[in-house]
Amino acid sequence: MATSAAESSAATMKGAAHEYAIVVDGGRQYRVMAGQELEIDFRHLPAGSELVFEDVLAVSKAGQLTLGKPKVKGATVKAEVLGLVQGEKIYVQKFARRKNYRRRTGHRSLATKVRIASISA
Repeated sequence: MATSAAESSAATMKGAAHEYAIVVDGGRQYRVMAGQELEIDFRHLPAGSELVFEDVLAVSKAGQLTLGKPKVKGATVKAEVLGLVQGEKIYVQKFARRKNYRRRTGHRSLATKVRIASISA
């Protein structure tokens, strides 16, 4: 029986031995672990620079879960910027019936790829 990528990544995040944090960035929440690579909204940062997430909603270390109200005080997640990546191509089509009007354009959004370096609570 083959498992999907989502099931296997969820299985590796389970357990008391893993430490993880839930951070907010760009209006989205991410569950991150040390060493995990992640694509976030585009930022003008060079590769190799450090990025610090200060909006941490929860931290789990050694089986102890700390929930913030709404944020965990003093908790930060540090990440290393790996570089810029482009997302999938998104097509936008405009159409007006009986008017001989058709337009098709597309774009690829930029994102910043980061690797989570450390979680401190």
